[in-house]
Amino acid sequence: MDFLNGKIKTLYFKYLAAAFGSALITSIYSIVDMAMVGQYHGPEGAAALAVVAPVWNIIYSMGLLMGIGGSVLFSTIRGREGNEIRRSNEYFTISVIGSVILALIAWAVIIFLDRELLLLFGAGEETLPLALQYVKPIKFVVPCFLFTQMLAAYLRNDKNPGLATGAVLAGGIFNIFGDYFFVFICDMGAFGAGLATAIGSVISILAMLSHFFTKKNTLRLVRPSGIMKKFREVIVTGFATFFIDIAMGILTILFNRQIMAYLGTNALSVYGVIVNISTFVQCCAYSVGQASQPILSANFGAGKGSRIRETLKYSLGTTTFFGIVWVVLCMVIPNQFIRIFMDPTEAVLQIAPSIIRSYGISFLLLPLNIFSTYYFQAVMKPQAAFVVSVSRGLVISGILILLLPALAGADALWFAMPITELFTAVYAVVMMRNYTRKLAG
Repeated sequence: MDFLNGKIKTLYFKYLAAAFGSALITSIYSIVDMAMVGQYHGPEGAAALAVVAPVWNIIYSMGLLMGIGGSVLFSTIRGREGNEIRRSNEYFTISVIGSVILALIAWAVIIFLDRELLLLFGAGEETLPLALQYVKPIKFVVPCFLFTQMLAAYLRNDKNPGLATGAVLAGGIFNIFGDYFFVFICDMGAFGAGLATAIGSVISILAMLSHFFTKKNTLRLVRPSGIMKKFREVIVTGFATFFIDIAMGILTILFNRQIMAYLGTNALSVYGVIVNISTFVQCCAYSVGQASQPILSANFGAGKGSRIRETLKYSLGTTTFFGIVWVVLCMVIPNQFIRIFMDPTEAVLQIAPSIIRSYGISFLLLPLNIFSTYYFQAVMKPQAAFVVSVSRGLVISGILILLLPALAGADALWFAMPITELFTAVYAVVMMRNYTRKLAG
């Protein structure tokens, strides 16, 4: 696969297929868990896993910070300098060191402060015991989830996207069957779902490590020069992608607390389903960003603007397609989503359609906004990526989540994200257009 001379359409769709599979299967960990726990424990189980959702956002975001931040620089150097293998591997080494540090911090917090963390995330008397049961087996393998995200980014940039997908697929398939076996056959409930997820993560990371024993591997641990400077470059470059997942966790916490204050447990269980639908939509967006990023970074390093524009054309077409599909599904089959993720009560089925349809409008522009952060990172415009991720993930969204229920009634809460995505998309489109015009070649 030649990023600099190969046919863009072939490269893009080959990488899209691999990235989509990888992103989709990654989401299965939390989605299948919620479906199984929701069916076993009812709406309380779905609500409990909505409380746990920010834990995944935090862990995955740390892996993406090191993985995307380092691999963008890794590919840009190789596109610009050709045979600078050692210099590009300095960024791989920095990513590994950073991942170890972040994994140890996350591990310690989840092991020793799990109860306090879940209470902060919105757990109540009904949901806390189930959330603690689910998290218990996951505590032992927290670093595996983080390293899976980091290594997947580097495998794509080291021209082995198939292994990244296959590794996540192996863990995801185990998780699906393991969930059913442990939750229902072994009658373990929420604990069983967590156990299946923990084992699946170990399978994925072991499969990814096999890349280092193949002939196509060019990733090496080397002694980096200017360690602090390179750490800063990796963090600045990867911050926007990191913040997308962190922001999802922050927004989930804000929504959880506002829902419990204004609407109650039934609405929280519906929001738990929305979190999982949103995870699917974000995975679609991630797949576009992850498919295009290696191509964009290498061609940006080589100064080939025409190839960047062509990649952008395919990427924008894909995000538009994904956005339309998910909005249509939310409008047409809202209660089918509910039945997938829980054994619902009649009260839940009555309130779910209006909630899902209102919130689901945001899915039209969500893929575009997330992809834009990958684009800005790939063309070395981290400031624009920062503005997009922070605006949609904290500033605009946070203000609306807090103010809309107080000013316009409780149900106005569900329009916070559609309004946020609209404002963010206007900025993202303007900046993409400006930067793309300035590309040489």
